[in-house]
Amino acid sequence: MFYSPLVADQLRHRRKTVTIRLGDKSTKYRKGMIVPVLVGQRFGPRERVFDAVIDKVEVKPLGDVSPREIQHDNPEIRQLDEFVDFLRRIYNRDVSEDDDVTVIHFSEIREARA
Repeated sequence: MFYSPLVADQLRHRRKTVTIRLGDKSTKYRKGMIVPVLVGQRFGPRERVFDAVIDKVEVKPLGDVSPREIQHDNPEIRQLDEFVDFLRRIYNRDVSEDDDVTVIHFSEIREARA
């Protein structure tokens, strides 16, 4: 999973534990998968922030996303209308509350200490 530089700081400070993606991504991301969490531009250099395990994957209309899920995706945003605008900027296209999204909950994997 890679992320825009817009959310890199949130990932580095472990403030982001959900990602909400436009469309049905349930065949790409499944519960229990181990994924690298990367930041950087598509087709450009990326930085590994940490590895994560996917805890839960849900597909639903954007309008059904809870305020808590929004806040865990982007702690700076509290309202659905703000989040719709945020997705418009990320995806560079029109987004509505009727669009399906995939809500992916993840947890950082930490190295065991001896």
